[in-house]
Amino acid sequence: MKYLVMVQGSQADYDAMTGKGSAQYPAWSEDDLQAMFAFMRRLNEDLARSGELVDGQGLAEPARTRFVTADEDGRPVVTDGPYGDTQVQLAGYWVLDCPDLDRVTGIAARIARCPVPEGTPDYPVVIRPILEDGADM
Repeated sequence: MKYLVMVQGSQADYDAMTGKGSAQYPAWSEDDLQAMFAFMRRLNEDLARSGELVDGQGLAEPARTRFVTADEDGRPVVTDGPYGDTQVQLAGYWVLDCPDLDRVTGIAARIARCPVPEGTPDYPVVIRPILEDGADM
């Protein structure tokens, strides 16, 4: 079964990763960034080696987000960032093909142990099954 595994973050998290910390979001050092990148690289290599990795990407900061809706006449209404520092959004994802929910939960637990500076907000790792043809909603 395929699963979407998601990590979250806010604009303040991305700012902290570039060294612009605040009281609730400690600034990351270059060593902190390198530790996170090394952790993610090892994780992705392990998932590719096991054949479970379908795709995985980190996403650009929330300030580069664009929302598109339609007005009452069906014309697009476009809203660009930036958005409030505390608005949590999708920061990255993996599409994994795992035998069962227990396996993907174990992977999510590993992701949750990614090294971050002390005091960094703790967001849950979110797992969503991907509906395949003929699957019940």
